[in-house]
Amino acid sequence: MKILVSALEHSANIHLRSVLCQLNAHYSLEGIFDRSLGTPLIDMQQHAIMGFSDVIQKIPFFLKLANKMVELSKNADKVLLIDSSGFNLPLAKKIKKKYPHKEIIYYILPQAWAWKRKRVFSLAQNIDRLLSIIPFEKEYYPPYANIEYVGHPLLDSITEYKKSLNKNIEKILFMPGSRKGEIQKLMPLFQKLSKNFPDKELLLAIPKHLENHKDLYGDIANFTVTNNAQKALQEADFAFICSGTATLEAAIIGTPFILTYKAKALDYFIGSKVIQLNYIGLANIFFEKMGKSPMHPEIIQDQLTVENLLKEYHELNRDRFSSNSKLLREYLQKGSAKRVAEVLEN
Repeated sequence: MKILVSALEHSANIHLRSVLCQLNAHYSLEGIFDRSLGTPLIDMQQHAIMGFSDVIQKIPFFLKLANKMVELSKNADKVLLIDSSGFNLPLAKKIKKKYPHKEIIYYILPQAWAWKRKRVFSLAQNIDRLLSIIPFEKEYYPPYANIEYVGHPLLDSITEYKKSLNKNIEKILFMPGSRKGEIQKLMPLFQKLSKNFPDKELLLAIPKHLENHKDLYGDIANFTVTNNAQKALQEADFAFICSGTATLEAAIIGTPFILTYKAKALDYFIGSKVIQLNYIGLANIFFEKMGKSPMHPEIIQDQLTVENLLKEYHELNRDRFSSNSKLLREYLQKGSAKRVAEVLEN
């Protein structure tokens, strides 16, 4: 089975790896994916983007890349698109137009329920199998959409949860993100914040693909560096985390944390106008959908100060957080890799 894959993001490749481990059929990969999984068209780590302005600058590059993907789709048995709707949805339209009978599978759907809700109709028309990792997502799609909730990929990779919390906070984890732009914005603040914990062990999560770019982080002499985010979340008693997948990982594992985020002013202005959400953390979005109070604090943009972070750090109810973590796992039900593999093989 020849699978054409479009997995641009680091997190998408983690989830892709889990799916491939569940495949029973012999397969080969073509397209866009991490080099550890084969020979991709291009190394996306060299073209990581952050925000609307970065996207605009790289439009010509992505147009050429999409055309190459369409050419490769001719001989593919299945097309698997993972996340990254800005690239993958236009790609799906191009492939479907040229090869109407080519089966296209979309895993980790664009969050059309958050913004651009009309996009669900395009997805329903151009994608043969819509594999959702959001329990409530199906209700936003038209009846003719072939969509199913397959579980959540983090329940595939996370197998241990905190059963109890230390009475005293001893280890604090700082996760400034996996993109250079995020790290450059958050690390100076995290360095100032860390000085308020002289008696704690301070952990700093640096993704493996940035191991050779430690200059991004400034002076990290007072931190213990780790490349294993999930292990660090298991060890830590508290965390300060950049908005993204890591916040949901922490919520599932049961590590109390504060979500932090600071975007470029233009990006934030545009986003605030189009995104129809009260929260940006997925755990909080899920809890709002369940009719419950937010699970964790969110400190973003101009509110993102050392003083505000310290205030939330001292006030967060850790016992309630722990109970909510169990409730979140029950809500998500199961992992998704096995079901996605079954769809690919059928």
